[in-house]
Parts: sequence; structure tokens; C-alpha cells
Amino acid sequence: MEVSWALWAATILGLSLLIGADFFIGRKPHDVSIKEAGTWTVVWIVLAVIFGLGLWFFGTPQASQEFFAGFITEKSLSVDNLFVFVLIMAKFAVPSHLQQRVLLIGVLIALVLRAIFIAAGAAIIASFSWVFYIFGAFLIYTAWKLIQEARKDEEDEEFEENRLLKSVEKRFGVADKYHGTKLFIMSNGKRVLTPLMIVMLAIGTTDVLFALDSIPAIFGLTQDPYIVFTANAFALMGLRQLYFLIGGLLEKLVHLSYGLSIILGFIGIKLVLHALHESGVHVPEISIPVSLGVICGVLVITTITSLIASKKKAAAEAEAGAGTESVDA
Repeated sequence: MEVSWALWAATILGLSLLIGADFFIGRKPHDVSIKEAGTWTVVWIVLAVIFGLGLWFFGTPQASQEFFAGFITEKSLSVDNLFVFVLIMAKFAVPSHLQQRVLLIGVLIALVLRAIFIAAGAAIIASFSWVFYIFGAFLIYTAWKLIQEARKDEEDEEFEENRLLKSVEKRFGVADKYHGTKLFIMSNGKRVLTPLMIVMLAIGTTDVLFALDSIPAIFGLTQDPYIVFTANAFALMGLRQLYFLIGGLLEKLVHLSYGLSIILGFIGIKLVLHALHESGVHVPEISIPVSLGVICGVLVITTITSLIASKKKAAAEAEAGAGTESVDA
């Protein structure tokens, strides 16, 4: 799809206004209720749907299909990110009323970093078509790794600070407690970071690791930088509200990693087939409607099987608990 600089500017301005409105609404630290989180989750999804339909009517049906396939893929991968966000919040003992501010700034940092990744990816793809082989192989490897990790016992999993965070803490120093929404304070005549700033950096920079999976994945669905960027933007902007909405549900999505591994593996195969086709090899290519159907189907099946498995586990634990009580009696 041909995208003018004016449309790029209008899109970035529109997204900036939406982010500004989100920041203004959530500027006062508070505990986010399920009702508030649910309302704004629906709002962001509706905005994404409107944008996708706009691409259909004012762009091309192909562009619209690619956007929805990319948006759903990025959204599902973002849900997996929430597991790590929960670990980060626990690691730094973030007060509940400050968590929405942490996520807002952290997601904004992630969006800027992903924009850089997308620009770099688009430039590489434009110059070297063989990079699709690398992207495809990497996604297939990531799919296999997800399955291996899903089989491990991760009950005692904790968030480990990366080298960047450790170097920032060593260079600037960190206060020993939270100071409201302040990011810097003066301590013993020295300007130091507050734990809130560290958590925001943790959220934003950790997302870069997820971008290593999600950016190649969406380039497997579309090579249009405009669609890649907007699909990522809409998927990330509703992530803060989604965190509070399904925080308790995350533990029940026990098969999510398996579903995501299937999706990433499928897109990896699609990328390899596309690379072979670009090299002149006559192989079948997977269309966007088929990709969209597979992605949605896998997510629906994964969610259903996860909830069934969680329900059975809860029932078994309740039965075991009842048996223990009767023995004690």
C-alpha cells in the first residue's frame, strides 16, 4: 500500500494524541478497577477495528487483512509479555496505585524502541530478501524454545535485571523507597533515580527482547512498514488496561505458550516459503486470509483448552484439600 509522508505524519500525530489522552486520563495514581480496565480495553480494540476497516475502505482489502492478522498476532504475543510484567511488578514491589503509571511510561518506551526495530527491519528486507530465511528459521527456533520452556516448572520464576538496568543503577544510584510519581530525587546532595524509574526502564527494555520475536513474526504477515508499525502501536497501547483486566486470568492460560509456539512456527514456515518463492523456487505461498484463520483458530482453541485444564486442576486441588481435611479430622 502506498503511504504518503502526509499520512505517516497524520498517523503519528493521531497516535500521539491518543497516547496523550490516555496519559491525561491516568495521570492521577490510583488502583485500576476491573470496570475501568474493561472499558478502556474495549475502547482500544474498537479503535483498532475502526482503523483496520478504514484501511479496507480507503486503502485496500489486502492492507486491512494484513493489519488485522498483524494486530491479532501482536496482541496475543503481548499477552505473553504480561507474565513478565507481573514478575517485574513483584520483583520491585510496585505499589498497586503506581502500577498504571509504570505500565503507561514503560509501554511508551517500548513503542519508541519497536519503531526503531521496525525501521531497521524494513530497511534490511528492502535490501536483502534472503533475510526472510533468517527470520523464518529464528521463528521456528523460537517456537521450539517456547514449547521447551512451557514444559518446565516455572513456579519459582523470578525476574532477573538485565545488564542495562544494572549499569544504570550503578551509574546513577537508586533511592531506597518510592517517592510517589517522582522519577528522580536529591539524596545526600546527589541526584538519584527512584525505584519507579527503574521499573519503567525494566518494562520498556524487557519488551525489546519480545520484539525480537514479534517483529519478525509480523514481517512474515506483511512487509508494509506502515501496517507493521500501526499494528504494533494498537497492540501495545491497550496493554496497560489488559494487564489489570486479565491479571488473574493469566495463571489460567496454561496452554498459551503452546498456542504461541504454533503461531510462530506457522509464520516461520510462511516466511521460508516466501523466501523460496522470492528466490525463484515454485512453492505454494500461504495467503493472508489463511494466516488470519489459523492465528484466530489457534488462539480460540488454546484459550478453551487452557480454561478446561485450569478448571480440572482447581477441582482436583479442591478434592485433595477436602481429603486432607477429612484425614486430619
